[in-house]
Amino acid sequence: MQKLRKFLKRIWPFLVGVVVLLVLLFLPLPFYVEGPGTADQLSPYVRVNHQKDTQKGSFRMTTVSIAQGTPALYIYAKLMPNYEVASVSEITGNQNNATYNKVQTFYMKSAVNQAIYVAYKQAHQEVKVQFKGIYVLEIEKNSQFKNALKVGDTITKVNGQRLVSAEDAVKKISSQKVGDRLTITYQHNGKIKTTSGKLVKLSTGKPGIGIGLTDNNKVTTKVPVSIDSHGVEGPSAGLMFTLQIYSQLTQKNLRKGRNIAGTGTIATDGTVGEIGGIDKKIVAAKKAGATIFFAPYVKPTKLVEKYEPDHLTNYQLAKKTAKKVAPNLKVVPVKNFSDAVKYLETHN
Repeated sequence: MQKLRKFLKRIWPFLVGVVVLLVLLFLPLPFYVEGPGTADQLSPYVRVNHQKDTQKGSFRMTTVSIAQGTPALYIYAKLMPNYEVASVSEITGNQNNATYNKVQTFYMKSAVNQAIYVAYKQAHQEVKVQFKGIYVLEIEKNSQFKNALKVGDTITKVNGQRLVSAEDAVKKISSQKVGDRLTITYQHNGKIKTTSGKLVKLSTGKPGIGIGLTDNNKVTTKVPVSIDSHGVEGPSAGLMFTLQIYSQLTQKNLRKGRNIAGTGTIATDGTVGEIGGIDKKIVAAKKAGATIFFAPYVKPTKLVEKYEPDHLTNYQLAKKTAKKVAPNLKVVPVKNFSDAVKYLETHN
C-alpha cells in the first residue's frame, strides 16, 4: 500500500498536467476562432467540355479557417496576428450547425451557378437559367410558417400562382395585409407540399411570411461544364470561379504563368460583392505564393461614411494587410468581372 501511495504521489502531477492539457485543447467554448485558411488552385476543380486546364499559372480561391473555440485556441487567437475570436451569432447567426452548413452549401452552389452564367455570357456562349423557386435561408421566430417550412426548402407557388423570381414573391406577398391568410406550395426533400398561415408584420413594417429568401436557379449550358468545390462552402469564391471557367472556355491565356488569388461574390450582371475576412485571405494568398490578389471594391454609401468614419472597404483592408504581411503581393480593386479580365489582359 505504501508503494502504491508513493507511486501515485509521483505520477499525480503528470495526471493533473494531462487533464489540464486535455481541457485546454478540447473543451468546447461558446465562440469561434477565425484565421487564415487556404488558397486552393481552381484548375483541378473545373472541367469545361470535359477538358482539364493545362495552361501555366493558377487562379486560386482563398478561404478563412473557422474552428470551434477552446481555451488553447482562445489564447492562440489573442497572441497571434490575423486571428480573432468571433461570437456564435457573428458566424452562424445563431443557427444550429446543420442549418448553418446547409445554407453555406447552398451559397456555394449558387456562387458556382452565377460564375457559370457570367463566364458563358462574357464568352458569348449559350447559357440558360431556369428559376426553380425561392430558397428558404432562414425562418423568423414570429413566422406562422415556422412549423412547416425548414431551411433548405424551395417555395414554388404563392396562393396557387407560380413564382418567377424572389422579387415576384415579395411583390405578391406584400400586396396582402398583415393577418391575411396565405397558401404556399413548397418542395421539401424532393416532395411537393402545401401549407397555409397568416402574414406577420416584418421589421420593415410590411406584411410577410417571416423568412429570409433568395432565388434557387439551375444553369444549363451547351458546352458542358462540371465543377467540384471540394467541400468548400459560402459565396465568396464567385469571382475566382468565373475567371477559371472563362479562361478555359475561351482558351485565353489570362494568367500568363502568374499565380493569381482573390475573392468576392459574383452577381448575374458581373458585379463583384464584398465578403468577410479578407485580411486573413491575404495571408493565405501569400502562403500560396500568389503575386496578384483581386479584392472587391464597393464604394461606401453616404450613411456608412457618416456613421462609420473608420470604415474600410474590402480593397482598403486588403491593401493595408498586404502592406504589413505581403508587400510583394499586388492588390487589385475590382468592381465587376470585366475589371479583373481587363487587368490580366493589360498587365504582364
